[in-house]
Amino acid sequence: MTNAINIFRQEKNYLRLFLAGIVNGIGDRFSQVALLALLLELTGSGFAVGVALAIRVVPFLLFGPLGGFLADRFSRKKILIITDLSRITFAISFVLVNNESDIWIVYLSTFVLAAGEAIYAPARKSFIPLLVKKENIIKINSLEQVMLGAVLIGGSFSGGIVTFFFGPDMAFWFNGLSFLIAAMIIFPIPFTNKNRHIQKNDKKNSESNIFHSIKNIKKLMIASSALYIAFLFEFIVPLFNGIDNVLISIYAVQEFNLGDVGVGLFYGALGIGLMLSFIIAQRIHQHLLLIGLATLILEGLFLIILSRVHLAFIAFIVYISISFVSGICNTCFDSIVMKETPSDHQGLVFGLLATISNTLIGISMFGAGIILEVVNNRMLGLIGGMGFILTGLFLFVVYSSIKEKELPTLRE
Repeated sequence: MTNAINIFRQEKNYLRLFLAGIVNGIGDRFSQVALLALLLELTGSGFAVGVALAIRVVPFLLFGPLGGFLADRFSRKKILIITDLSRITFAISFVLVNNESDIWIVYLSTFVLAAGEAIYAPARKSFIPLLVKKENIIKINSLEQVMLGAVLIGGSFSGGIVTFFFGPDMAFWFNGLSFLIAAMIIFPIPFTNKNRHIQKNDKKNSESNIFHSIKNIKKLMIASSALYIAFLFEFIVPLFNGIDNVLISIYAVQEFNLGDVGVGLFYGALGIGLMLSFIIAQRIHQHLLLIGLATLILEGLFLIILSRVHLAFIAFIVYISISFVSGICNTCFDSIVMKETPSDHQGLVFGLLATISNTLIGISMFGAGIILEVVNNRMLGLIGGMGFILTGLFLFVVYSSIKEKELPTLRE
């Protein structure tokens, strides 16, 4: 805890970004819980819930790369503030949904909110390296896991309580207010001049467009084996992450008979693990890729153990362990991307990664729902855990083979 406070004292601008992320995240979680409850109440069907969840994925395909491109061309601070303020009306619009004929409002506003997030996410990620000292990148990325943990604990669990006692409208108003508060927190952050040269280069280079930028990213991946592995990571791991997202609720309700309270407890366990991961992650200084792959394999091992557990208390501990190693893994790979990517391309890189990750997770969740019709819950959990382990081993083999090919070149 003392280390975190010391980092915040050194990086006061990041502290504002951190607090804004917590406010935004908790507001979004409140709204998600309330919205799903509202849809089930009005329609009594899981189909409407499925459509709403699917709509959250689509905008990332359309706006993720665009958001990253904009982050490399315009002030990242302005993008964050504008996207926050523009989403307030749509966040509050859910209070107008009173019967089944108003469901179109849910779908429209959900699409716009997700589009805003698709633009916001890469701008925020690529803003971090411009705000903090280079030597603090790993520690800052470990604090990002703490932020996600706080959102899971404060948002998912508390959101259910607020919705139960005060109704969904209160959660929707809180989400709208959270966007305003987040924008106000970010506003005092000073503008950075570190990427102004990009606009000057654009005038000299008529080819400076999103397609030209993607070509440059390909060159970066060829030049950096670590960045290449990071992209492969984002192409494969989300396919198994979707399984986890589906199973956490199913485990709580069907396997441990804990109902909605169990769902909140398990999400709380994930939050605790992510926050605890800071203790180890902030001490990492080298071998980021190897540590990231090792923790990915450990995550798969814990998922396999979870699929065999029959006591709720042990499952709670295992979920903490899963998110603990996942937090370390995420810190390593985020730090690799920030270290290996020039600042003038970071926006597009994070935009592409967010697009890939969110799209594949959506596909994975849909596929997991279909597979569960023919495979039992625990077997799917076992398959998911094996997927993580095999992915970690596969990426290690690919990285080793690339390094072996580089050795003769270096000797020459």
